[in-house]
Amino acid sequence: MDRTFVTLILIIVFASIASFVVHSYNAQNSSNKNVELTVYLCAAAKKPWQELVAEFERRTGIRVNAIYGSSGRLYALVKISGRGDVYAPASLYYMAKAVRDGLIYNETVRPVAYLIPAIIVPKENPANIRELKDLLKNGVKIAIGEPSHVVIGQYAVKIFKHNNMWPRVKDNIVMYAENFAKLASLVAMGAVDAIIGWHVAHYWYPNSTEIVWLKPGEVPEVSYIPIGVLKTSKNPRAAMEFIQFITESDYAQRVWAKYHYPTSPRSIEELAPGARIPSIDDLFKGNSTGVRES
Repeated sequence: MDRTFVTLILIIVFASIASFVVHSYNAQNSSNKNVELTVYLCAAAKKPWQELVAEFERRTGIRVNAIYGSSGRLYALVKISGRGDVYAPASLYYMAKAVRDGLIYNETVRPVAYLIPAIIVPKENPANIRELKDLLKNGVKIAIGEPSHVVIGQYAVKIFKHNNMWPRVKDNIVMYAENFAKLASLVAMGAVDAIIGWHVAHYWYPNSTEIVWLKPGEVPEVSYIPIGVLKTSKNPRAAMEFIQFITESDYAQRVWAKYHYPTSPRSIEELAPGARIPSIDDLFKGNSTGVRES
């Protein structure tokens, strides 16, 4: 058979395949153009969430209405509104609560990433905070999350109690932030000398903050971001597609790594030795499901 003829046939076949793939992609996006998801996402991962939401919308054509906030306030919003498709708090405590209250399809819950409490200080560390006990020094200005509904605020109180610093340290707490994103911005702007925040705050603002890791034994427990489909979802398949993209796609793994959100317990053992590592299994076994202090 003439080689030119064979080459021509191959070109036509490959062009047809490429056309089919493009057509299928466009058809899928076209069918999704009227689909909209409302997702409640913890402020503890706002920066990676924003990148992931934008990419998911680009790939699928599904519109995502992302609502960011503290885990407690998002939980209250889910209950009051009676609407929404996905919930992702910064602690298994709130996911367990959502499961117990019948708000989540249990089988859809997936692990996302770990969060490690640490001391975050402004660049050059003007108050010379070198260890946890330094937060007791006279004149040091500290901010923590509002413990009534912000998970990192609950963890901060737990850490202070665990290290026999509560209530003495309260004299130095000058601000209670309404969510993690605002807490991180406080130290980045130099409004306070230190925060007890998730370690990722430093990687949100690497040019304006420094991180002071807590010593072995000072962190009783790390936290975990879980994600699941709400029973109020009108588009559970699209909601599950969003979750799979967040937890399984190579793109998502690169984004989590970019902002230093560990997705493996091995990293936690290195960064917070001795800390309890929560498991997604805790949610269904009735074990501890995250710190809750008020």
